[in-house]
Amino acid sequence: MARFNYGGQALLEGVLMRGRDAIGVAIRHPDGSIVSTREPLDSVLHRNRFARAPFFRGLIVLYETLVIGTRWLMRSGAVQAAGEGVELGRGAIALTMTLTIGFAVGLFVLLPLFLAQFTAQVTVAGDPLIQHLYEGLIRVAIFVGYLLVVSQFGDIKRVFRYHGAEHMTIHAWERDQALTIENIRRHPTAHPRCGTEFLVVFVIVSIIVFSLLAGQDLVVSILGRVLLIPVIASVSYEILRFGAKYHRFRLIRWIYMPGIWLQMITTKQPDDSMIEVAVASMQEALAANQETAPEGSLDPERRPLEMVLAPGVRAAGEPGSPAPTSSASTDPGEP
Repeated sequence: MARFNYGGQALLEGVLMRGRDAIGVAIRHPDGSIVSTREPLDSVLHRNRFARAPFFRGLIVLYETLVIGTRWLMRSGAVQAAGEGVELGRGAIALTMTLTIGFAVGLFVLLPLFLAQFTAQVTVAGDPLIQHLYEGLIRVAIFVGYLLVVSQFGDIKRVFRYHGAEHMTIHAWERDQALTIENIRRHPTAHPRCGTEFLVVFVIVSIIVFSLLAGQDLVVSILGRVLLIPVIASVSYEILRFGAKYHRFRLIRWIYMPGIWLQMITTKQPDDSMIEVAVASMQEALAANQETAPEGSLDPERRPLEMVLAPGVRAAGEPGSPAPTSSASTDPGEP
């Protein structure tokens, strides 16, 4: 049965599932219960044909995903603080996104450049191709090393387990299986449309594209890399989309295996309670998108998220809250 490719994101003790027109969110409250909500999406991809054009659509999907992901990570943190928190305004979200992007650019784009320049000077000075090779290897090492380091933190370990639960639930849904713990446990924690896969493709494409700047002075190299990031991101999205579409072919699966391997770090086996949260999130997303889970699916007991949030931490659409920030889930989706 052909269906829209649902995607999602792991939160702090929760899961967000994203469909075409709405998202569903379920979070494990500190008291052990599940709280959930739904939120409509108003993506520009649905309103503007130009926005759906190849290469443009990738940038829009990534931006909207980052916005909604940041907002719901902050909100899930408020739930874990037993409802304490502050109102999540556009300014707070914009600042968080800016700091996140700035950190990523500095760590994964500029730091490899500086280290490669230093390394090349003390080894094979004056050879731009060798320097570029060093930069690519350093970027890969920093990327993998960063994931290995953060995966050791307790809270992140649990997020990665919810990440696995999210993927396993989507696998079961895509195979038209009842969303039960038994069925879901048969599936792997890795998924070919994962955001980790996108990051792997991004790193590989950046190594190729940044070779165009080999031999330039430092200022040109820095500015060029920063300006080329949107280009690399849009190309990477299209490559990921292509891979998801033709993933049934063995050659394509082998080409995309590095991303699957890396998900051994970013996804972990969940316990039954985490799978229950993922199913609750999927049930909310399906209902919000006028779809139903296969017969016999688990439908965990839950209560409205709004009941446990402090008055200042409002869900989208409540009086006095910021206008809903759009997110998109378009092929290939992002589990």
